[in-house]
Amino acid sequence: MRTIDVKVVTEAVSKLCKDACYYLPDEMMAVLEKSLATEESPLGKEILETLIENAKLAKETDCPICQDTGLTVVFAEIGQDVHFAGGDLYAAINAGVADGYVNGYLRKSSVDDPLFERKNTQDNTPAIIHTTIVEGDKVKITVSPKGCGSENMGALKMLKPADGVEGVIKFVVDTVRSAGPNPCPPVTVGIGIGGNMEKATLLAKHSLVRTVGEHNPNPKYAELEKEILRRVNMTGVGPAGLGGSTTAVAVNIEYAPTHIGALPVAVNLNCHAARCAQVVL
Repeated sequence: MRTIDVKVVTEAVSKLCKDACYYLPDEMMAVLEKSLATEESPLGKEILETLIENAKLAKETDCPICQDTGLTVVFAEIGQDVHFAGGDLYAAINAGVADGYVNGYLRKSSVDDPLFERKNTQDNTPAIIHTTIVEGDKVKITVSPKGCGSENMGALKMLKPADGVEGVIKFVVDTVRSAGPNPCPPVTVGIGIGGNMEKATLLAKHSLVRTVGEHNPNPKYAELEKEILRRVNMTGVGPAGLGGSTTAVAVNIEYAPTHIGALPVAVNLNCHAARCAQVVL
């Protein structure tokens, strides 16, 4: 059994919040630069150049890539041989979020009551925390802040099994097309297939923390990712929704077993500022 003081968790989460909001992942920068070389629209090229320059300036100056630093989503993979000491794990994660957002000068976007008072919590807590228990004595923490422009464009549809592959493709492409400029394309398209309503949406969200360019290990789903990406980029939405051939840079699919009468499909879009940072403790 390995003991980890929750103070270590707080410190790690604080740093991850800032890193995720300041530094565009290297893989995402590489794919934006690659897209610049293949983009067909002159305006699209100009927008991609601006996004690349913006990401470089954010990294050089330790400033947010985008003013919307989102709600803080935290995935924690906890080894079953780990014991946390010194306090509550969720409280420690939220303390890290508060420290990172306040001292990192990140915009606080969380409101306590979603419908009536909508009072800002002033430190972006509480985080949205997803924990899983895995083998071993390590803890992997992934912080993935999610802005509202892209999050608002997510969708869930309870397809019928008879809808099949083409039904899935049509739903995803229609979702991206109707989202237009709102999720700040070029986007990463996260797709969850299977499970039930809540499982499909969680799969879609978790797929977005995958390294850009990494495909599902199942060859059939990997091919489906490539085909959906091809069709999404045929929509002509383009960078910033102003037309072009680079509407999405990646399609990530995660899947799970489901009921014999069900085919749940969820879509979660990530904007060009693919905020994500992780550490293993």
